[in-house]
Amino acid sequence: MSLLALITWITTAGGGIYLLSIWLIEYDKDFHAVAATRLPPPVLAGHVLLAGGGLVVWGYYLLFDEDEAAWLAVLVLCGAASLGLVMAIRWIGVYRASRTRARLAAAGRHGYVPGLYRPEPAEPPERNFPLPVVIAHGAFAAITLTLVLLTALGVGGS
Repeated sequence: MSLLALITWITTAGGGIYLLSIWLIEYDKDFHAVAATRLPPPVLAGHVLLAGGGLVVWGYYLLFDEDEAAWLAVLVLCGAASLGLVMAIRWIGVYRASRTRARLAAAGRHGYVPGLYRPEPAEPPERNFPLPVVIAHGAFAAITLTLVLLTALGVGGS
């Protein structure tokens, strides 16, 4: 079960790196003074550092089979999951707003009154996150947390 946890953790990290790369490509500090990101850089960095650090601790546990390392990995992963949940909740608003704007544009209504200039609102960088990747990242994260916790509890052997 501990190796399965490692595989799901690496898969989760791959999806997270993909989402992070989209965010980094789209993020422009000067432009987004108008449309600030809903995923603040300190929260995003904390999530990445905790998840990556937990993966290193999990690798240590796998190499040396020390129970304290498994529990430390659980604790660190819970912190990463908490920050990830906060970011997911904040991202839902961005996703819904982006979908609403796309539907209005497709219907020919652009959200402005004719004769009155209103520029299109700037959108945050996370508007381009693909929904399937976000869902897969969250699902694999939940599976990883469950497997790591079960392994730390001694269920299924180590």
